[in-house]
Amino acid sequence: MTEATDPSARDRYAPLDSGELLDAAAQWKREGRSVALATVISTWGSSPRPAGSMLAVDGDSRILGSVSGGCVEGAVVQEALEIMKDGRPRVLEFGVSDEDAWSVGLACGGTVRVYVERLEDG
Repeated sequence: MTEATDPSARDRYAPLDSGELLDAAAQWKREGRSVALATVISTWGSSPRPAGSMLAVDGDSRILGSVSGGCVEGAVVQEALEIMKDGRPRVLEFGVSDEDAWSVGLACGGTVRVYVERLEDG
């Protein structure tokens, strides 16, 4: 498989178009892997990825796509692993206050809400 046909060969936080990401996640399922999908459902203020951005996670913590450019992916992956076990989808919310953002050189804070679900067979 080449990088053109194997999205996992790319930078782990590189955004993929949703069709490409879903195709890769479906391939993982065909290979017998557990898979969860995370989708940005809303943002407020400063957010590196827009609503609709997606990330796929397999049971070995391999990821494709991005919901925040690397800022919250670790927490999303941990929740995704739990969701693969218990099957209960969740809405996660991450945020930074304007004051905290300013202290690290960002113009403003923001919030991102992410829906995480287990990818079922079929």
